[in-house]
Amino acid sequence: MSPRWDVLGLGAVAVDDLLYVDQHPLPNAKMLIRGQQRQGGGLAGTALVAAARLGAKAAYCGVLGDDELSRFTLQELEREGVDCTPTLHKPDARPVHSIVIVDLSTGSRSILYSSAGVTEPEPAKIRPELVASCRVLFVDHTVIGAGLRAIELAHAHGIPVVGDIESEADPRLPDLMQGIDHLILGIELAGRVTGASEPVAMVRALSGLDRACCVVTAGERGCWYSERGSQVCHVPAFSVQVVDTTGCGDVFHGAYAACIARAEGVDRAIQIATAAAGMKATQPGGRSGIPNLPAIQRFLHGEIGP
Repeated sequence: MSPRWDVLGLGAVAVDDLLYVDQHPLPNAKMLIRGQQRQGGGLAGTALVAAARLGAKAAYCGVLGDDELSRFTLQELEREGVDCTPTLHKPDARPVHSIVIVDLSTGSRSILYSSAGVTEPEPAKIRPELVASCRVLFVDHTVIGAGLRAIELAHAHGIPVVGDIESEADPRLPDLMQGIDHLILGIELAGRVTGASEPVAMVRALSGLDRACCVVTAGERGCWYSERGSQVCHVPAFSVQVVDTTGCGDVFHGAYAACIARAEGVDRAIQIATAAAGMKATQPGGRSGIPNLPAIQRFLHGEIGP
């Protein structure tokens, strides 16, 4: 029997209120807001939307409630084709709520967020039949207890795990990282975790025969990766006109997971993920600029400009 989903995601979903300004505000300053909009966000949420836009059957398992932010989150995910039937309900649960200040002069952003009401699924709620229904499991660092349970079940069924780690605060993080088959870290966190100063050394420290792939991403510098502890390869970022970097890392993860679910090789997954993240950066918001697969293919063939 074929799996129900290509990518099943556990982790953070968010509602992002984006504010666009000419430059990041200084202390005690007043500044005109040039534009504002609300979009869905979050590590897992945006990764799943990216996977869905690339043609993957994606599903989300998390805990949401009855509030406006929860309803908005579900509506946005379902509008993108993400199956939310595995989502668990708790009346006072809610997604992360973020205020994202975007500097129009550089495309960089600052994120102010509240995690009040954010609720992790209970590990016991992660059932074997749920995890067995996907080709790829996606987890992030916000659901370590549930993530560890899901990883255990995924490995029991031979299902690869793609992980997005952006914080090392939880003491259980090493256990979570150890179970991730395709580990993708930003360069700052990779440096803190490994103590290395150069991306090649970071990748070597995090790679090994038991890990399908380790990737260290560095924005406009591109990324470095190694399969099964082999030679470290560098893939440069595409030169694009950056408007907003919100969600670029999440898009990279989701595009990568979609490719792995299609049984494509790591080299191809890295290429697609790099293109998807670069194309997203040319549009405002964390999700509005996520490309579909035909657009990425045209981009890679030079049929549409960066």
